[in-house]
Amino acid sequence: MDLITRKQSISASQGVVTSNHPVASSVGISILSSGGNAFDAAVGTAFALSVVEPMMVGPFGGGFTNFFKPNEGFSTIDGYGSAPEAAHEKMYKPISNDLAQYFDVEDQLNQNGYLSVGTPANLLAWTHLVEKYGNFNLSEVIQPSINIARNGFRVTNYLSDIIKDNIKELANYKESANIYLPKGKAPQAGDIIKNPNYALTLEGISKYGAAYLHEGELGKHIEDEMRKNGGLVTLNDLKRQKIFYREPIVGNYKGYKINSVGPVSSGGICLIQMLNILENFNIDKYNIFDPERIHIISEVFKIVFADRYRYIGDPEYVNIPINELISKEYALERANEININKAQSYKFTNNFLDNDSNNTTHFNVADSEGNIVSMTQTINNAFGSKVAVEGTGMMLNNCMLLFDPHPGNANSIQPYKRSLSSMTPTIISKDNKPFLALGTPGGRKIFGSVCQAILAIIDNKFNLQSAVESPRVWTDGDILELEYEFPNDSINKLNSMGHKTSSIQKVAGGMNAIMFKNNTMEGAACHRADGSPAGLSGGYALPSEPGDAFNWE
Repeated sequence: MDLITRKQSISASQGVVTSNHPVASSVGISILSSGGNAFDAAVGTAFALSVVEPMMVGPFGGGFTNFFKPNEGFSTIDGYGSAPEAAHEKMYKPISNDLAQYFDVEDQLNQNGYLSVGTPANLLAWTHLVEKYGNFNLSEVIQPSINIARNGFRVTNYLSDIIKDNIKELANYKESANIYLPKGKAPQAGDIIKNPNYALTLEGISKYGAAYLHEGELGKHIEDEMRKNGGLVTLNDLKRQKIFYREPIVGNYKGYKINSVGPVSSGGICLIQMLNILENFNIDKYNIFDPERIHIISEVFKIVFADRYRYIGDPEYVNIPINELISKEYALERANEININKAQSYKFTNNFLDNDSNNTTHFNVADSEGNIVSMTQTINNAFGSKVAVEGTGMMLNNCMLLFDPHPGNANSIQPYKRSLSSMTPTIISKDNKPFLALGTPGGRKIFGSVCQAILAIIDNKFNLQSAVESPRVWTDGDILELEYEFPNDSINKLNSMGHKTSSIQKVAGGMNAIMFKNNTMEGAACHRADGSPAGLSGGYALPSEPGDAFNWE
């Protein structure tokens, strides 16, 4: 079964880039076509997204990278943000203990403005990937993004709508308003946005690397801006920030090897735990609209969220029983708790609540050398803190919103601590060969969405485009959200089984993926964002012998 899709996939032989903006994908492909490899192209794509998808990603953010190198295997990099040294668990005044307002604080100081800003690590990760694994130097990788920032790009409906949603907050900061609210209004689709100050910032990064931010002139400027405006991030915070190589989280689903990222992201653990539990049910006998299938998946989601809240956090602060959580034996125990006919609640503790943002981006790159890079990146909320630092054109994150503003809990604020994430950049292999790279934005809904795409491909035999666009469901134990395509008959049946359902426009964000088959690569991106795949085929001229000519007969 395949779906009627809104977009179409592409196939190529020499390289594929999938990202949530066509300009960014084209930058990645241009780097591949010029002799760069997947690492160069992935970082070039990241910088381009920071220009054309500025509400989602930037150097002053955080994220996770999952990559594969032939003959070396899989590696993952934690480039997530952290709390500054001066941060403390009583730095905000929470409004309520009620779950609906649990993360709300007085004056929204953890959401907007300088006090919401955490210490970034994105730029450290991006420059490291190029310097250690790339074919190009950093300046070659960044140059396309400098050109786009200086010359401008056309606004899409998607970007215009998000600017309109945040117009009040963006208007509070001069640099942000100058870029994204020309003449005090949100730009319309088709308008041109230019960001010449960001072009200058990128030129500085191009020349000096990550040191420009984490040790040098840009970092000093940001420290000054923080001091003037009540922020906490200092040049010392930037200097001591690090990226970490983490052990990949590895599982197996019906003969497919799942490689994903580990803590401080919960994504890999939760994804594999979900698949392990689902392996105990005959998911392949249902179509995706069957209420029985939705019921099983939603019960599995609730179980995994119960364990996530109880066990997973920053590995520097929490002892996480990873092997137990992703074991087949534990999955069978949990599967046996599911009543096939009735919705249930599952035990978990509320002392590790988190506040993942839906405003993130994801991209994948594969090259002809066999390298695969899958990256999920964020500045947290749309436009992060809403602050673009004066004279830089660069948006600052609001990663402090990820922490529990209440003191004394597992996810409460501590200096240098990293908050829990749900990012799930994932690479799957079959018979020791690459099979699929995928990921999506979407906060706590990420790993459930990735799981559903995997089920659509492996169990429902969907093609790649149908899988990334297929309707999704989500729950963490309360409301069962279903995208609007699910029929009323399915929803009524789920209600009769004890679920509290809600029909919504979308679950999570723009998924994109690359599939490997028959010596070609297929790229796809879904309709929930501006996602676009780009491919490279052909190649260089073959060497010829003197006198060779094409025979037309």
